[in-house]
Amino acid sequence: MNRESTLKFLGQHVQTEVLMRHLLGVEAAMRGYARKYGEDEEEWGIAGLVHDFDWEICPTPEEHPMFGAGLLREAGFPEHIVRAVLTHGDHTGLTRDSLMEKTLFAVDELSGFIRAVALVRPGKSLDNLKPRSVRKKFKDKRFAKDVIREDIINGAAEMELNLNEHIAFVIESLKPVADRLGLHTESQT
Repeated sequence: MNRESTLKFLGQHVQTEVLMRHLLGVEAAMRGYARKYGEDEEEWGIAGLVHDFDWEICPTPEEHPMFGAGLLREAGFPEHIVRAVLTHGDHTGLTRDSLMEKTLFAVDELSGFIRAVALVRPGKSLDNLKPRSVRKKFKDKRFAKDVIREDIINGAAEMELNLNEHIAFVIESLKPVADRLGLHTESQT
């Protein structure tokens, strides 16, 4: 599997731009951490791209990501990527053992939350977005109410990262793909 074939696979399953933007954001965060830890950037990026691909086509939310795992196996995705997808939430009962699995869990909710924060900022930009601003939005339970804040906190803890540093790292990882996430970049504002 490579990014190009993964994008073709996603084209068969992902129905909305909203979901595709989420997948691209998680991919960017996964690639950022892969670089930081000296891991395979392509492989980690693919895990980020496919982690929620079945969200719109899954028969029930409770069956996600188990439903998608079967489709990933049928398509020939490596088992360690399938396992990372299966462990990106707590409801499957599987433990997160590898660094890739822990990272996917840690960046999933956070990537979406950071994008949501950027969308309500003047200029709809990640430029000058600070962890303090993201944490302030955490407190507003009505803001991005479907984001599980505990997963963001627990994800950083599982990776033994300071939450503010983790937030800052993900913000920086998202900046190069801001336009693909529906956000403005410094050159556009």
